[in-house]
Amino acid sequence: MIKIKRIYAEPNDKDGYRILVDRLWPRGLSKEKAKVDLWLKEIAPSDSLRRWYSHDHEKWEQFKEKYSTELQTKRELIEQIKKIETEKGVVTFLYSAKNETLNNAVALKNILGQE
Repeated sequence: MIKIKRIYAEPNDKDGYRILVDRLWPRGLSKEKAKVDLWLKEIAPSDSLRRWYSHDHEKWEQFKEKYSTELQTKRELIEQIKKIETEKGVVTFLYSAKNETLNNAVALKNILGQE
């Protein structure tokens, strides 16, 4: 099971294995407080895609398509996530964006569900 949670929300036992899926470390948050099990920054959208999208809700559908294309070259990272999910049972993708429904963690979960 893959869950999604904003990294600034309080961690809890139900989160399972916590994976930060952002390229940049969240502002103002210590590594101790974040309780991240794995920072998988390579799975995040490229810098150019992240800047292009800029959390513009009108670009959401295009962003998901472009991100999905980028992920096709990162099969080993996707397999790593699937292996962790199998071993741990629950994986929580952590993100720092303010928008809770239109962010790379939501897109990643959606893309993984389509495979």
